[in-house]
Amino acid sequence: MSRKFALAGAVALALAVTPIAAGTASAAPASTQQEAAVTTVYYSTASAPSFRSVINAGAANWNNSVTNVRLVERNSGASLRYTEGNDPRGSYASTNGHGSGTIFIDYTQARQYNPTRIAAHETGHALGLPDHYSGPCSELMSGGGPGPSCTNAVPNAAERSRVNSLWANGLVATNQQRAVETIYGF
Repeated sequence: MSRKFALAGAVALALAVTPIAAGTASAAPASTQQEAAVTTVYYSTASAPSFRSVINAGAANWNNSVTNVRLVERNSGASLRYTEGNDPRGSYASTNGHGSGTIFIDYTQARQYNPTRIAAHETGHALGLPDHYSGPCSELMSGGGPGPSCTNAVPNAAERSRVNSLWANGLVATNQQRAVETIYGF
């Protein structure tokens, strides 16, 4: 075996065995400076099969809007899990704002409000954003504040900027761990 191929094989082996802890948001390998800042958050829809398509649509809205974090569906070893059911408190996120936790989508609320807006809004909490119920419909984190006629499921410029800023250097790696907080109400 030539030295060139031996070195290439060693590099490939080193890349293949780079450990990534299951259940954590992790930085994806990158080849450029800009890509190096991208953090991948893996999410699971296994416990929310009724809402898989709207969860994926909400994640796509975030992926199309921000550059420093990527949401990728992976049902095994995901740090962010979606669940569904009935809860008189409505949909909520139980998260540390660092890309991990549980997002619950309430059946009743999803019949009253746009379910993609609910999924994208609750995902915003997992990305570090707070509620702002008094905001306009154009503000995703205004949640149910603007009423059921609001169907906007895309973060506005300020929300995009805030998430990009929070995740600029891989939020999980650079910030101190926050306690898990449950944010009730869409």
